[in-house]
Amino acid sequence: MKFLREQLTKQQVSESFILASLLAFVGGYLDAYTYFCRGHVFANAQTGNIIFLGLNIGNGDYLKAASYLIPILAFILGVLLAEGVREHYQYKSDINIHWRQIIVLFELAIMGIVALVPSGKYDLMVNVAISFVCSLQAESFRKVNGNAYASTMCTGNLRSGSEQLYKAVIHHDQTAKKHALQYFMIIALFIIGAIMSMYLTQFLMEKSILISVAVLAIVFIIMFIESKND
Repeated sequence: MKFLREQLTKQQVSESFILASLLAFVGGYLDAYTYFCRGHVFANAQTGNIIFLGLNIGNGDYLKAASYLIPILAFILGVLLAEGVREHYQYKSDINIHWRQIIVLFELAIMGIVALVPSGKYDLMVNVAISFVCSLQAESFRKVNGNAYASTMCTGNLRSGSEQLYKAVIHHDQTAKKHALQYFMIIALFIIGAIMSMYLTQFLMEKSILISVAVLAIVFIIMFIESKND
């Protein structure tokens, strides 16, 4: 417990490696959850939805295109809400929680509701809700130890980790070595989250999302160690 506190108070806890790892686990877990339990789709990143939106518009299937537009709009709405919460609460001294904890509470509430929705005909609605949750998280938690990262997707982390690996190997940069290890460990936690989700959805079905709820509850509690606002 002493080690945990020391690590978290060295920098803003929202940028700590411990928090980044937990959020990456949640990101991987949710991506696998929507794939295995909610219609074989990935709700975290929107690149695929944007591609299918364009393809269906090109084919003249506007109704199908609309089904891909909805999660994209939900993602945009999540970013707007996260920015609104940050702008309104970031420097308020009359509340006892960090603005990012408010975002985590939104995530917890939405995923708690999702756990009650049976898989099947409501999957589109659930995937939209998870797209919204992922955008909240992606917009609110964007750094780990001062470096940009993403907790709900891996492409940027893979690029950054590879870049740091180059500096570590070619230029013998010890700082870059630490950063590269950090990025690849975050990717590993994302994969572990996905693997656990794959197995647990077989037994718990839609309620397996409660594992993510539990992890985010830990994130919420850890953030009380925050020593300063950012």
